Amino acid sequence: MLTRAQGKVTSIDAVRGETLEIGVDISGEKAKAIAYTNLTGEMQVGDEVLLNTTAVTKRLGTGGVHFVMANLSRLEPGDNDEVGHIVKARYTPVQHTVLSVEEDDSPYRKAIENFQSLRSIPVVIGQLHSQLAPAAAAIKRATHNRARVAYIMTDSAALPLAFSRSVFELRSKGLLDATITIGQAFGGDYEAVTIYTGLIAAKEIAQADAIVVCPGPGNVGTGTTYGFSSIEQGEIINTVNILGGSPIAVARISFADPRPRHQGLSHHTITSLSRIALTKCTLALPMIDQMKLLAIQEQIAHSAITYRHTTRVLDGRPGIIELQENGIKMSSMGRGFNEDEEFFLSASAAGVLAAEMAKVG
Repeated sequence: MLTRAQGKVTSIDAVRGETLEIGVDISGEKAKAIAYTNLTGEMQVGDEVLLNTTAVTKRLGTGGVHFVMANLSRLEPGDNDEVGHIVKARYTPVQHTVLSVEEDDSPYRKAIENFQSLRSIPVVIGQLHSQLAPAAAAIKRATHNRARVAYIMTDSAALPLAFSRSVFELRSKGLLDATITIGQAFGGDYEAVTIYTGLIAAKEIAQADAIVVCPGPGNVGTGTTYGFSSIEQGEIINTVNILGGSPIAVARISFADPRPRHQGLSHHTITSLSRIALTKCTLALPMIDQMKLLAIQEQIAHSAITYRHTTRVLDGRPGIIELQENGIKMSSMGRGFNEDEEFFLSASAAGVLAAEMAKVG
């Protein structure tokens, strides 16, 4: 159930494009909130705002802040005379139109229609948003910054790309060249209706040499075999093969996660690759402690991964070093690199493999 509250803006703490991190006062209680000015309009200290407090009420981790639904002090009608007819966040109070690459009015329509093949472009497919940074950084470092990297954000987690601090940092440090939001996700440099046209846009419009596909921040898991959002990894592998690309799966690995189903090689990766991916991919594993690597390889040997896909073991340090040198912190499930290094090395290893496969001029 949606829970709401009315509050007053007490501070503007950070500005990331159209995203504001603000302080609010709710009946004398101080709190943090996020506002997307393209949806709510501008705001200033002293404005009265209507807040969605559901995430904090439910004590969620990722996204556990209030979100501004409306600025009650500035309810002037907005004009929507921009070109574009594809509605995102459809049938919700924040539905809005964007110009997608497939539309007649789009300058990119012809490129979408004339597409033939991804021509073996490497596509790194992750399961968590925190895998994006190590993968993208590894591609950049391993190609000496020559590869153009595009990020496709799916709609299985956060919908506004602007919510991601990671994307903002990667862009500002030159480790990400273009962003594409697909499905109900929105806010990328390019908007696309499906993963198919998102991939086409990454190659034909963004001119990417390598592509990283991951959900936005936030991830749903229920502990059941099929009830987790990152099961889309298997479906995206199929899509990449249909379009003629080279899919690389990021292995979700952890020896710090206390949950048995996520220890070693997560059941999320095993299920996605064993039961959902009907076509072949390369699963990248990092060079780690030999006993830990053997444990993961044993898990693979007892799953369909062993005969359906190819496995490569690569050095995962390049992406980590690149992020550290750029002052970008790594975090997943509240754990940093020092607490869960195999998780981040795994994503970086996938990026190293993509760099190896990329055709950089």
